[in-house]
Amino acid sequence: MADLDALDVVILAGGLGTRIRGVLGDLPKVLAPINHRPFLDHLLDHLASLGIGRAILALGVGADRVLAHLAATSPPLPLISVVESAPLGTAGAVRLAAALSMSDPVLVLNGDTWLEADYAAFLAAHRAGGHLGSLLCVEVDDVSRYGRIDTDASGSVIRFVEKDPAAHGPGLINGGALLLSRAGLAALAAATGPSLERDFLATLPPGSLLAARVPVARFIDIGTPDSLARAGTLLPGEPE
Repeated sequence: MADLDALDVVILAGGLGTRIRGVLGDLPKVLAPINHRPFLDHLLDHLASLGIGRAILALGVGADRVLAHLAATSPPLPLISVVESAPLGTAGAVRLAAALSMSDPVLVLNGDTWLEADYAAFLAAHRAGGHLGSLLCVEVDDVSRYGRIDTDASGSVIRFVEKDPAAHGPGLINGGALLLSRAGLAALAAATGPSLERDFLATLPPGSLLAARVPVARFIDIGTPDSLARAGTLLPGEPE
């Protein structure tokens, strides 16, 4: 697709996966078996099908197992890996991985999220808006598990609302895909704090961040036992 072949994508794949530890044990979340294949393989195939230029895998906990898997397979697109020496949080992981990136902007993806969307439209919206960053946002029926994003009339993010199990109802959430311009990456490098969302995105000046609403076909994160079990109905292949 247009311009996607020049895009670097940073995949955040170093989390603990504490909510699904009872299902996976010490298996890294990105290697969770879905329809007889590791989730990471599904994700890399999807990115390759979009024409993404290169992937940068940000690893932490369980990095040795992920690297061993990659060494035994043939990734479908150019891929490099970076391993944090100590837990850095999502913001720190992006700082580390983005130092190896060459594109402007850089696409940052959560390594536990399956998001089928019009990424070419997402990239075009980001470039047209001139924002430091753009979040690909998804409308869901119940925001209580995710937290909510509030926007102004122009589509700029004005507030991140924390997860609240009591706050049920529809709303707009972060779909787990972020475009950061070079200026956005410079701002991240100068910022402090481990959380990409709470310590960086939520603290940006008003108008800095676009909430991009582009067509989304399928969306799920595999961060809970329930969503992990349902992922097989959305991802390619025969459900297990």
